[in-house]
Amino acid sequence: MSETFRAMMITDVEGKPKAGFSDITLADLPEHEVLVEIAYSTVNYKDGLAVSGKGRIARRRPMVAGIDLAGTVVESASPAWKAGDKVVVNGWGLSETEWGGYSRYQRLKPEWLTRLPEAFSMEQAMAIGTAGYTAALCVDALEHWGAIQPGGGEVLVTGAAGGVGSTAISLLSAKGYTVTAATGRPETHDYLAGLGASGFVARAELAEPGGVLQKERWAGAVDSVGSTTLANVLAQTCYGGAVAACGLAGGMDLPGSVAPHILRGVALLGIDSVMAPQAKRDRAWALLAEYLDTAKLAEIAHVEPMSNLPQLAADIVAGKIRGRVVVDVTT
Repeated sequence: MSETFRAMMITDVEGKPKAGFSDITLADLPEHEVLVEIAYSTVNYKDGLAVSGKGRIARRRPMVAGIDLAGTVVESASPAWKAGDKVVVNGWGLSETEWGGYSRYQRLKPEWLTRLPEAFSMEQAMAIGTAGYTAALCVDALEHWGAIQPGGGEVLVTGAAGGVGSTAISLLSAKGYTVTAATGRPETHDYLAGLGASGFVARAELAEPGGVLQKERWAGAVDSVGSTTLANVLAQTCYGGAVAACGLAGGMDLPGSVAPHILRGVALLGIDSVMAPQAKRDRAWALLAEYLDTAKLAEIAHVEPMSNLPQLAADIVAGKIRGRVVVDVTT
């Protein structure tokens, strides 16, 4: 085990967060029960904000950045985990209030760990990352609510070409649902059709204010946009349907009405990936393991060394990154 190792650390410089590589030791890590040797992390938009300094993600500093990680348990004071266990961690405040995955080693609370499904390598798990895990939470919530049935009415996915949307389409189509993708980029239609989308809606159609009750169309929906888009999706959802909302790319507001809820029985299911209980996490990863085509992961993800993090962070904030970036923390 290395005496020292590199981590992407966010510190205070003249009252502002500043990210840079630091050499740290095991003694510097938090005093949690499980020591994990990390193999891979990811680059999400939140990571880009944290490392580039464009957003105040770290609520306390110093802070090791990185909201995802996959690795191997080295030591454990918890009976729930033993040396050699392969694990994945998503959320739980990593990079915000708890030290995260941009480090060769990390100490973590045992309840934060999820057992890595045998279907995935660590690299594949990080190609899925928080985005794919969140998509699985959405699909699981819609099914448990009972709003959608394979072969039944259309299921809409907004933000379809993003990480959440792409994985949601893949999972839904693999389970036999009829999926419609909402996207603002016509050039992504072939890509989305390859994932399983059978219909398309222009993003602009959902982005303009509409009536509080509109023509019923969707049996259910996965929405990562929020704001007016979510209000329109709710207004177009069929009687007894449900919408799983997990994002706010379009804004935090919801300029809608109670009408879909009290006149059509439409449910708005809030999806939180950060603090989701272990039972939901286990169901989400089991869903991914059974229905996600791993061959498609290779098409949308690529590996970058941790040394490239500063540029990768700037690129994702600037909208220059397409697909998923997996970070090799050993390089």
